[in-house]
Amino acid sequence: QVPSDPLQRRVRELAALSQQLQRVHPNVLAKALRQAVVYQDEEIVAINKPYGLPVHGGPGVKNCVADVLPVLGKLLAKARDEPLRLCHRLDKETTGVMVLARSEEAAEKIRLLFKTRRVEKIYWAIVLGEPDPAEGLVEIPIVEKEVQSHQPHYKMTLAPSYRLADEDGKVVKIRKNRDAQSAVTRYRRLTSSSACSLLELQPITGVKHQIRVHLAYGLGCPILGDHKYSHWSKLAPQKLPEIALKRLKLEQRKARHLPLHLHARRLCLPRGEGGRVELACKPPRFFTNTMLKLKLELPED
Repeated sequence: QVPSDPLQRRVRELAALSQQLQRVHPNVLAKALRQAVVYQDEEIVAINKPYGLPVHGGPGVKNCVADVLPVLGKLLAKARDEPLRLCHRLDKETTGVMVLARSEEAAEKIRLLFKTRRVEKIYWAIVLGEPDPAEGLVEIPIVEKEVQSHQPHYKMTLAPSYRLADEDGKVVKIRKNRDAQSAVTRYRRLTSSSACSLLELQPITGVKHQIRVHLAYGLGCPILGDHKYSHWSKLAPQKLPEIALKRLKLEQRKARHLPLHLHARRLCLPRGEGGRVELACKPPRFFTNTMLKLKLELPED
């Protein structure tokens, strides 16, 4: 049965698209990514990565960005016919700007820019609740831990350097977890409505799932559709506020089908002598449709 509500139809379409991406021939996927190119020059190619497409292979993954780079390189061939190279990664469910290199030399230069934190990365996310304060910096180390529950699983989580003492509530420095990685995320609330907010995010570091963990566990504002990090001790669908459900015309039992609303909006790369290139992608249709439903006004560029 086809849902009458446009948002629910789009959610179902996204789930179907994610499955189709794993069934299509790699050449078909490469042609689709060619249509998603937003910028290219002699050294790099930037694409708008679609929702549901993994960057790397793994269990159950038949198609990923890495596998179709040789075909995509031929489709976009300029002076030389080489496979494109990965320079960084995005999560399977994250959409937006992704940079590929035309040669290994160019890839190494771009990877070094990311490693030395010289790339400015800007994301947009629709989150539950409102961060307090509305603008700030989350600087809490992150570590991966096993969650002991009826479904044991692994999650990234916070590994703070301080805690409150049980006796007198004074701040006590904690012994650093040797596996924890430093993580810093700058955030700014752009607008709020329907018990949700649109945030602009700038990850200063690049730890796995950093934005999702800092928003959910650091600010108490999990990303809409982030079912993994909306709870700690269990794997369960995200629970949405009543007003958000009403505006989305969604029943709570259907919330499990909501996609992750995290979009890589813009990347600024240093290029040449004092120059830079700015790469930007508009949010996907499901993202902007959700904003309209929740009455979150889209910021002007």
